[in-house]
Amino acid sequence: MNSVQLVGRLTADPKTYNANSGSVIVSFSVACDRRFKQEGQPDADFINCKAFGKTGEFVEKYFHKGMRIGLQGRIQTGKYEKDGQTYYTTEVIAENVEFTESKNGGQQGQTQAQTHGGANDGFMNIPDTIDEDLPFV
Repeated sequence: MNSVQLVGRLTADPKTYNANSGSVIVSFSVACDRRFKQEGQPDADFINCKAFGKTGEFVEKYFHKGMRIGLQGRIQTGKYEKDGQTYYTTEVIAENVEFTESKNGGQQGQTQAQTHGGANDGFMNIPDTIDEDLPFV
């Protein structure tokens, strides 16, 4: 099974490309803190990611440098040649993306309820203030 879950911060604003087919390709990098840190070693890994179609449009529209992002996807490898040299690539293809901090961006424990992925889950986002209007709470 090829499955990846990442939570981190965008290292730069997402870059958008249009494929020949007209669909959107968005590339971005996520800095993910390492759980165990060793002296002299990096504290984070910088992971290259791509999102396609509606998921890519969502990332392009709502995310920018420094924002926390949560994503689920898969690892994809590839290779290409340039000037006679072969280059190998490894990146995460984001299939589901979500906000992982409040709108104000200050408190870690809060997660915004909005998510976006390939399938519509049929649930609707309900504001936190709705409790006041419910008779059974």
